[in-house]
Amino acid sequence: MDMKVKRKLGLKEKYALMTRDLGWTPSYEKTEDIYPLLQYEGIRIHDWDRWEDPFRLTMDAYWKYQSEKDRKLYAIIDAFVQNNGHLGVTDARYLNALKLFISAVPTLEYNAHRGFARLGRHFAGVGPQVACQMQAIDEIRHAQTQVHSLSNYNRFYDGMHDWRHMNDRLWYLSVTKSFFEDACTAGPFEFIIAIGFSFEYVLTNLLFVPFISGAAYNGDMGAMTFGFSAQSDEARHMTLGLEVIKFMLEQDPANLPIVQRWIDKWTWRGVRILSVVAMMMDYMLPKRVMSWKEAWEVYFEENGMALFRDLARYGIKVPDCVEQIRKEKDHISHQAWSAFYSATEISNFHTWLPTEAELDWLSAKYPDSFDKYYRPRFDYWRECEAKGERFKNSTIPMLCQVCQIPMLFTEPDDPTQIAYRETTYHGMKHHFCSDHCKHIFEAEPEKYVEAWLPAHQIFQGNCFAEGSDPTAADFNPMKAVMDYWHLVPGRDNGDFDGSEDQRSFAAWREQATRN
Repeated sequence: MDMKVKRKLGLKEKYALMTRDLGWTPSYEKTEDIYPLLQYEGIRIHDWDRWEDPFRLTMDAYWKYQSEKDRKLYAIIDAFVQNNGHLGVTDARYLNALKLFISAVPTLEYNAHRGFARLGRHFAGVGPQVACQMQAIDEIRHAQTQVHSLSNYNRFYDGMHDWRHMNDRLWYLSVTKSFFEDACTAGPFEFIIAIGFSFEYVLTNLLFVPFISGAAYNGDMGAMTFGFSAQSDEARHMTLGLEVIKFMLEQDPANLPIVQRWIDKWTWRGVRILSVVAMMMDYMLPKRVMSWKEAWEVYFEENGMALFRDLARYGIKVPDCVEQIRKEKDHISHQAWSAFYSATEISNFHTWLPTEAELDWLSAKYPDSFDKYYRPRFDYWRECEAKGERFKNSTIPMLCQVCQIPMLFTEPDDPTQIAYRETTYHGMKHHFCSDHCKHIFEAEPEKYVEAWLPAHQIFQGNCFAEGSDPTAADFNPMKAVMDYWHLVPGRDNGDFDGSEDQRSFAAWREQATRN
């Protein structure tokens, strides 16, 4: 007799059953009521089934894949911790790059998790819903592994405590925080361009590859492990972002100007955050893999421009800001380090002047700009230090209303002139670091006029520790602000030379290499 044999499902069939076949057409509720945000931004989607899933990864395969990665990651981290791997890094100065990293990046990953979980709810198609669900899990995993990896350093070195507290208060962290608050308060389609394109393609590509390669080069196997483990997920994330862009452009011609405006905006917002990564690569790695300029040329000018060439067939143009970025690649790392060096007493990490060998390296990597504009500045500051007159900025800098970075950038064609832009909205004057931040503000002024700018809040007296009495005769406003940030002046910040971190590292390392 004939028997029906249940054959094994192929990958394509199995994927369809576990993703696309999970969706349904609503019968007693309107689609616009179930997915209210789909109409919010003016994007027109006619057929969600035209969505192409770039990886066709089922959830059971996803869990197996990620669990194997976690087993390897935590095996390396445990070995690193048990063998006091922190004493094997090249120089204790490197640890300050980790202080900056742990202060900013884990909360970005966590907010990306929240955003993609929200997208999984508000996208109508099953394909993007599943992709967003997987990315949401990826992002919270990244936040957890980063905190686990870096918590080892917090046991031994200053400035890494209370990073969650500092995220909402410390002045320079408003830069990264404002980026995600801007993205999370946008509609679902803009969010996925902000994160899937700008954050993943522009920002994390340059953080998790060249900088984390520098971490490995400096002996930090903990940071190297979580960085490369995260980067293996980023390929899927970048593909998701690119697929959404193409999907929107293929669905309706009316989507093109909206998508172009978002790409212009978020390319610039991502690049502004990279100023800190540029500084970390050029100044905070004792052993350097490559300069910021070289990394930018490889990962954006070569790889990123290939993306724009791919999108050109849909009508997408290269953002206008790319020309300014090309000019600024010679300058932003030096300008950012100068700003933090002069503000070292209000940060949560130590700063220092580059050694002569490091100055020579920077001269070789930036032959057209460093000796002309920046080496004389460092030579002068070294002379000041020798006379006991260490240069410090005693004022709180003006911040850009959009990117919230201090006004430290120069005019694109004149590195001797600080760039200032301003506009008046409802009788209030607002300041910007560039034409591009000004244009972003003018397109959505209501979104930025209420920005929580730390410099303004400090002057208004809103950043004093609880229990402070500004009317007291001995009231010290700067100490009250430092208490509000949970920072101890001179221990968590200030010059690296003579710091507790420097002394502890030297003593522990000597002890570890002697009988």
